[in-house]
Amino acid sequence: MRDRLTKFFASRWGIVLVGAIIGILGPLLQKLGNPPNMGICVACFERDIAGALGLHRANVVQYIRPEIIGFVLGSTIAALTFREFKARAGSAPIVRFVLGAFAMIGALAFLGCPWRANFRLAGGDLNAIPGLIGLIIGIGIGVWFLRSGYSLGRSQKTYPAVGWIFPILMIGLLLLLVFRPVFGEGAPIFFSEKGPGSLHAPVLVSLGIGLLIGFLAQRTRFCTMGAVRDVILMRDVHLLSGLLALLAAAFATNLVLGQFKLGYAGQPIAHSNLLWNVLGMVLAGLAYALAGGCPGRQLFLSGEGDGDSAVFVLGMITGAAFAHNFSLAAKADTVADGVVQMGGLTPFGMTAVVLGIVVCLTIGFTMRQKTA
Repeated sequence: MRDRLTKFFASRWGIVLVGAIIGILGPLLQKLGNPPNMGICVACFERDIAGALGLHRANVVQYIRPEIIGFVLGSTIAALTFREFKARAGSAPIVRFVLGAFAMIGALAFLGCPWRANFRLAGGDLNAIPGLIGLIIGIGIGVWFLRSGYSLGRSQKTYPAVGWIFPILMIGLLLLLVFRPVFGEGAPIFFSEKGPGSLHAPVLVSLGIGLLIGFLAQRTRFCTMGAVRDVILMRDVHLLSGLLALLAAAFATNLVLGQFKLGYAGQPIAHSNLLWNVLGMVLAGLAYALAGGCPGRQLFLSGEGDGDSAVFVLGMITGAAFAHNFSLAAKADTVADGVVQMGGLTPFGMTAVVLGIVVCLTIGFTMRQKTA
């Protein structure tokens, strides 16, 4: 039975089915209470967790998102069930941390990860198009580095305890979410009373959906960055078929649920500044390509024992703290008296995005293996 399931999940139908399931569940989470025009956003959800832990004090984006916990633990369950839990680490961890931090800064310049970009497009938000174009450009640059010999080196088999650290951290977060301890006056754990952080589906529903997605994505190696990389690098459309299934299923689900709103201006939790939507995702896509996976894939890998992916995730959470503490994150468009006021980045955010691109390019150029 296990072998048959492994074969199915590795097939084209397997990845298409999983993409469709994710595409349905994202808009459903939105209908059940998650922020509008979002459903699932790994970057935004990790940003909310950073806020809940007090790493930043933007009080409208503070909540321990059960979906993130579910992604990791669902992957752990799948890896254990199919005997694929393997503790490994040691592949340029500090570089992965830096890539994770700048990946988050780029994502928050756009206001979304690749998952949310697709969900935004499926909901009619046309600002997702320049974001996706920027993502493809960034991944394309990363593929050029891969073809030129770029490598972070191989991870090594290590002690089982190393592989268990991140799943155990997720269990700790779940306990903090359930029991909501008070550590002192004005101290974490913080939960938003207004804004996107205050909007969430029921905890058990979010956790259950996260566990299901984590399990299925671990089995199929679902990865939004990998889908684009494989097409450019190898003309392989296997992962892309799953991504397209997600987009189609999310579009259909939004239509059924009455959540489709076509347009540019005034989209919820989004901005219509074309240049920085593109450049933010150029940075994010390049960082994902250099690190070997999109934010979702990094969570799934960390759940199956990959300590290097866990370092990338911690880098993203740290990047979220920097983004909000130093005014690097974009502000959404606002509507006042029927007039749309464009959001976007502060000069600090613009500088951070450009700096991030320079840093990622430097990493790409300087970490290439020389051939004789």
